[in-house]
Amino acid sequence: MRRRILQATLLAVAVTAVVLGLPLGFSALKLVQDLTAGDLSTRAQQIATLLDEQIASQRAIDLNAARLAVPDGARLIVRTQAHDYTYGPDPGEKPLVESVPMVQSGTVTIAAPSGPVRTQQLQVAGLVLMLVVLSAGTGMIVATLTARRLSDPLKHVAARAARLGAGDFRADPQRHQVPELDRVADALDASGAALSQLVQRERDLVGDVSHQLRSRLTALHLRLEALAAADDPEITEEANAALEQAERLSGVLDDLLAAATAARSRDAEPLDVSSLLTDVAGEWREPLKAEGRTLRLKVSEGVLARATPTRLRETIGVLLDNALRHGEGTVTLAARQGAGTVVVEVGDSGHGVPDALVPYVFERGFSGRGSTGVGLALARALVEADGGRLELSQARPAMFEVYLPIARADDILGVSWNRASTPR
Repeated sequence: MRRRILQATLLAVAVTAVVLGLPLGFSALKLVQDLTAGDLSTRAQQIATLLDEQIASQRAIDLNAARLAVPDGARLIVRTQAHDYTYGPDPGEKPLVESVPMVQSGTVTIAAPSGPVRTQQLQVAGLVLMLVVLSAGTGMIVATLTARRLSDPLKHVAARAARLGAGDFRADPQRHQVPELDRVADALDASGAALSQLVQRERDLVGDVSHQLRSRLTALHLRLEALAAADDPEITEEANAALEQAERLSGVLDDLLAAATAARSRDAEPLDVSSLLTDVAGEWREPLKAEGRTLRLKVSEGVLARATPTRLRETIGVLLDNALRHGEGTVTLAARQGAGTVVVEVGDSGHGVPDALVPYVFERGFSGRGSTGVGLALARALVEADGGRLELSQARPAMFEVYLPIARADDILGVSWNRASTPR
């Protein structure tokens, strides 16, 4: 995009330079020639007036009296009815010639060499060319700045759209003072909020349906087990058959929920959590330092989890932002590997979360300190999209824990094989 804008602007500058530079250069060359011709004509007229006075006073023509009016290197030629007079050296080939008539039946001609005029014309042409180059250079600078001013916001909006597609529904407050791009950013924010609500409602519905079905299946299991223990063989046989069908139905429910979770986390990949948290910590040290806070990183090398990099980065960013806004003291970012999971911890040394607010910290739109109430709900949604979970493990001081599936050996081998087999 930047290259296209730059090319279009430079093309416009080039066309303008050609359209204006050529007529300007031609006019400048013609002006130099006209000024020289005018000067020669004025000098010839002065000489003609002087010679007319000499003839009128019946004196002999004296060209020495007119030598001051003859340019250097030029030749003066005076033609009268009685005689022709010449003063000055030969002007060379293709001289500039100007003639004026005399009152006393004669002509005065000045032939000047063309070399000095051509030199002046070259100087003027060089000046015009310099102006054209300067204009083109200025146009190139303006084009570069304009292309950057337009392409950088476009890149930002494109990255915002990519994050939205990856499941980051958080609003982006940055605007670029370009009405069209700002309207696109507003539309992306509105779409992100709508998608977030839709996904959250879908997850809530799936959870509610799963809970209700499991409750009913559990009750059904208990009733069927009681019937299977009856003394009547026929009732026992039918109860066992029904119990088998209920167990199959429970297995189908588990498979459907597992498939839904796998579909949500299809973009997850083996991720080096140690490296990602180190990068995130580097981004947040300065904002925390500006508030007089410190960030302590406790991460071992080689901690691998199955997650989406953009989702995990945004989740950790939300938790660190929450610690910056609502916490106090040192902020701790740690990661450890548990039994089948990778646990990422984000905490601070502040007063923590009041007991009355603990059950509601992850509800969208709920906030106890004047914020939007979107961040923690979004963070939990991002983690759940990768098949993990986000919990408030400690209220005072606040400690949030992100549980991620550990990267399996076949996942790591598959990624390594794909990278090795990719042609370079």
